Amino acid sequence: MPHPAFRIKSLEVIPLRVPFSDHVTGQRAQPQGWREFDMALVRAETTDGVVGWGECFAYGCLRAVCVAAHDMVFPLVRDREITDIEALNTELQVQLHIWGRYGITIFAISGVDIALWDIVAKMAGKPLVDVIGGAQRADVPVYASLVRYAEPRLVEDIAARAIAEGYRHIKLHEVAFDSIAAGRHAIGDLPLMTDVNCRWSVAQAESILARLKDLNMFWVEEPVFPPEDFATLQRLQQQFAIPISAGENACTAVEFQRLTPAVTYPQPSVTKVGGITEFRKVVKHAQALGKAVMPHSPYFGPGYWATLHLCGSLPAPSLFEFMYVKTAAWVDPDIPLPRGGKLAMPSRPGLGFTPDPETLKRFHA
Repeated sequence: MPHPAFRIKSLEVIPLRVPFSDHVTGQRAQPQGWREFDMALVRAETTDGVVGWGECFAYGCLRAVCVAAHDMVFPLVRDREITDIEALNTELQVQLHIWGRYGITIFAISGVDIALWDIVAKMAGKPLVDVIGGAQRADVPVYASLVRYAEPRLVEDIAARAIAEGYRHIKLHEVAFDSIAAGRHAIGDLPLMTDVNCRWSVAQAESILARLKDLNMFWVEEPVFPPEDFATLQRLQQQFAIPISAGENACTAVEFQRLTPAVTYPQPSVTKVGGITEFRKVVKHAQALGKAVMPHSPYFGPGYWATLHLCGSLPAPSLFEFMYVKTAAWVDPDIPLPRGGKLAMPSRPGLGFTPDPETLKRFHA
């Protein structure tokens, strides 16, 4: 999308490690054993002094992503006059494909892409959602995305707590039938999802999905490994008549062209897919197929804000994923948080994200 030209004077990647805990133990219940949210923030500044913020996916790979951004992507963008972010994104993918199209490379590109879109919207003096167009919703519905608790009693207690706070959609990260059933018991007839994180074998998926049919699942996310086994996802969805979602591990619109027809809900992740540029391509393709996009967004930095703007441009029934945890600090203390199961759109120009300098110092990794 052409836009007023600007020149990039400087680029910086800022590694952060922000602790979080679950709602019961004060520890973490993620299968990966994460204790912190790893964030790789990208700060881009134009020669006119406009600062844009982006975020590269960095969970468990913080050092590698920071090096990729600094050594691989930044030299191709610094001192450049930027007139078309989409064209630049493609150029970066072409220039860097020899090191692998996806994973760390595209995570680094994603962070820069988000920062450049932040600059464009700030130059226009508008919130990003107004620049990218679309549905222009004033607020978006949110689902509470719980960590994995594994114990049915805990699942039931925390799901019920989220409902009491106003959430009307609950996503678990449970893989055992009894824990998923506990979530259903806790929330009644409200929409229930679970993210398996590719933990089931095909045989396990067939066995458990047969039992889940009676739980009226809103979706089951990434049930099998590998996540790009789209033929199996499509077969399971058709066989058990349960909506399947996937996409957090898919990079670029190219991969989504194969994924989207196989699932009910494609789930691009703005910090992984290739930034706002590739995310919008995924949306266009999904809408042509009549599929509702459900963004993957367990973030609290610029990726959170970017996803919120993108959700605001999407028609219903698109939902925003809110990671239902306790975090040590908000990188931007003015982060919009769910109220009554909804998130209000930011009104500040750009993403609206402005980090607190003391928080950056406190959690610098």
